[in-house]
Amino acid sequence: MKKAILFLLAFAVTGSLAIGQGKTKSSAPANDEVVIKSLIEKETKAFFEIDQKTWADCWAKVPYAFWSFADTTDVNSFTGWEAINKGFSNYFKTSKPSTAKIERSWRDIRIYGNGAYARFTQHVKDDTDRPMQEEVRVLEKINGQWKIVCVSVIAVQKENQPIR
Repeated sequence: MKKAILFLLAFAVTGSLAIGQGKTKSSAPANDEVVIKSLIEKETKAFFEIDQKTWADCWAKVPYAFWSFADTTDVNSFTGWEAINKGFSNYFKTSKPSTAKIERSWRDIRIYGNGAYARFTQHVKDDTDRPMQEEVRVLEKINGQWKIVCVSVIAVQKENQPIR
């Protein structure tokens, strides 16, 4: 199952790169696209505000859910909702809410029936010097509501920044 999720993610990212850079292209009905963007924004806001209930409500509670993060110092991932929820439980218990400003540039949103792929660049501006992030979300429409199934975050190295 892990290989299937990784293959899907690699296929989605490769496909979006072939489409082009910088412009949002969409096969999505306008309303679904707005709902998907809103859900992603809600999930991110809840994460930074340390609102575990709202954050968790954005996710599909499925065994094939997947979360990953990679930067120049570390790579982390969790497979399955239970592992994701458990992996973030300490973060939600020990972190303080952040007033970070989130800047997001949408690259692509694709909807395929009850599934969707969204790709964007995100910059978190707070008191730390965070790199830009390339992010992907895979979503499913479950009982009429969009839910996140997969999060992939890759921190993008800044120009002239040495690799650690």
